[in-house]
Amino acid sequence: MSVSHDGDMAEQTGGDPLFQSHDPIFNRKELLHVGHVPDEDRIVGRDDEIQSVAAEVGAITRGDPPNNVMIYGKTGTGKSLISRHVATRAQDAARSNDIDCAVLYVDCSEANTETRATRQLALSLKDQTGYQQNIPLRGVGTMEYYQHIWGILEDFFDAVIVILDEIDKLDNSNILMQLSRAREARKTDAYIGVIGISNKVQYRETLDERIDSSFGHRELFFHPYDASQLREIMRNREDAFQPEVLEDGTIELCAALAAKKHGDARKAIEILKEAGELARRTGSETVSEEHIQQAQEVAEINRIEELTSGATVHAKLALYALASRIITGDRETYKTREIYKRYVGICDLVANDPITENGLYRQLKEQAFLGVIESEKTGGGRSQGSYLLHRLVTDPKHIVKAVRRDASLEELPTYDQLRENGQSAADRDVDLSSFS
Repeated sequence: MSVSHDGDMAEQTGGDPLFQSHDPIFNRKELLHVGHVPDEDRIVGRDDEIQSVAAEVGAITRGDPPNNVMIYGKTGTGKSLISRHVATRAQDAARSNDIDCAVLYVDCSEANTETRATRQLALSLKDQTGYQQNIPLRGVGTMEYYQHIWGILEDFFDAVIVILDEIDKLDNSNILMQLSRAREARKTDAYIGVIGISNKVQYRETLDERIDSSFGHRELFFHPYDASQLREIMRNREDAFQPEVLEDGTIELCAALAAKKHGDARKAIEILKEAGELARRTGSETVSEEHIQQAQEVAEINRIEELTSGATVHAKLALYALASRIITGDRETYKTREIYKRYVGICDLVANDPITENGLYRQLKEQAFLGVIESEKTGGGRSQGSYLLHRLVTDPKHIVKAVRRDASLEELPTYDQLRENGQSAADRDVDLSSFS
């Protein structure tokens, strides 16, 4: 009897009883992966953006030079998705017109130097062709990778669209000048169109004047999704799950939470995926609203950590200062000067030299663009003049947890420590040195 049972189990699990052959929660989990580019009928609320990007690079499909374009917007507004979608369609359209077109994608948060980015471009081009020369993985300079790029383009392609995602993470922007001037400098006859993607609207201000002039790009801005768009995006991912696994109301709750916090479709999808993982780990047969609530907290902490991962330590300390003010005080909004006073004390705690109050203001302004905080200008009467009030758009507990994930800042007080310290006197100037 036991032999027969083991045999049945082995047949069900592909030969090994340790693994289930049937996932009780997920059906097509790839639909919930960040890098997944969905079919056109699954793309929601971005018709205008698709048309705008296509207008800039579309000339490449007719054998004409494309425009370079920079796309700005908060995380999860579809910048990468639409860029890859339009580029792939442009490639197909070009090929139908007998134009050999390549599409190259570089995540600059990983390939964050010019050498790494050009190496990835060269290797990607080689993978798409019959290029015979060896491309070393290390031990050569940036210019050698450029030579491989020009050589492959010259031998195999009429045009190429290069997507540089999170371009602000590159250590320098020289690659923009090299790509935009390659044809003019007779490096290659292929047309090159560049799509740069950044969360930081101030990125252009960091460009060298020569590079900015050479790149000559158009700028597009993607706005966050609203609640109805997020609901439709979520419904288009329902078949990622097994039938009847999602309980009534889970899609609506997931979309509402994402819209309320940040309008971030990527995080909404991440919440849905994490909720499924939680259900599977707990042996639940369905994904409930409780799973969504738990997953939202995990995703929110991950979101803050992702947004601050490339930020300076002072940006993280500025966020922590505002969060600690809210936790230990009795208000949700604080002036820049009030946050700065707490920030200076925190810098003393972690042995870091503070920046100026104006420098802190700039850090808060950047976080406002990223959607971590909201800043509102208000008037304080004749005696005080106008000033900015800053508030978090997430639970301060999430900020504290995310900031303390930085190994250099894990000595900072925890959320519970801050709460305990602030309970006895609302909004007093808490002595953070007591935690050292």
